[in-house]
This record gives sequence, structure tokens and C-alpha cells, in this order.
Amino acid sequence: MTGPALLDVNVLVALFQPDHPQHEVAHDWFADNQMHGWATCPLTQNGFVRVLASPRHGAVNRPVDLLNHLTQLCRSKHHVFWPESVSLTDTKIFNAALIRGHRQVTDIYLLGLAKKMNGYLVTFDSGIPLGAVIGATRSTLAVVSAVDSSE
Repeated sequence: MTGPALLDVNVLVALFQPDHPQHEVAHDWFADNQMHGWATCPLTQNGFVRVLASPRHGAVNRPVDLLNHLTQLCRSKHHVFWPESVSLTDTKIFNAALIRGHRQVTDIYLLGLAKKMNGYLVTFDSGIPLGAVIGATRSTLAVVSAVDSSE
């Protein structure tokens, strides 16, 4: 994998929340890879706050506290912020015919953004169809798992 790694919302949440089922896996991956560069974007930052501030997610966190934590994390010299500069309607980036359902929309969008920014998407989701992003390859997507956290 080359270029910065765009962390999806679930990976960001797992890094922050010690009782998350994937917390250790996310931390291991981050410790091994952050020095190569990692990225967030408006969608992942907003999703991080939305998920962790939700009462359905367990302990209620105040958005201001979550934003302060995220700000500290993003001050890393290895972090880069990517503005969202792609659209799912762009047929040069996305093959909409391969988006099978509503649960794939955000993942495919983030994969397309990572591809455009010459990076790759880091996720726990192994069901993201590479073909939905024109030119995406296995090196554009890193699926972090307990079995192999260097994938």
C-alpha cells in the first residue's frame, strides 16, 4: 500500500473506544502504519462524532469532547486532511451499476476519495466491491482483521 491511509468511521471509532470489539486490532494497525501517513475527511470526522455522541452507542460523549480528542489526534505530523472532492455521480471515478445497496454507498465513496488522492481506504468491511471504483485495486483497500492486521 502506498500513499496515506484514509481511516473509515469504524476504524476511527475503534481507535478511540477501548471497549470496541476491534479496538486492539485497530490500534495494532495504526501503530504499525501511521508513520506512512493517514487521512481523515469531513465525512469520517463527522461520522466519528455522530457515532460516539449517540446514546445508542453506549456511554454518551459530548461532541465538544470528541472534537477535542479528534483535533489532538489529527495534529500528528503524519495526518493529512482530505477535502471531499469527488462525487458519486462522476462516471470517471465510480461505476454506479456495481453499488449493490445502501450500506455500500459511504464505503464506496470513501474508496473513490482514497483512490483519487493516491491513497487507500482502511476498513473492517471486507464486502466493498473494488469494481465500483474505476481503477481501484487490492492496494487501494486495506481490510483490517484480527487474523491479519497488515492486509
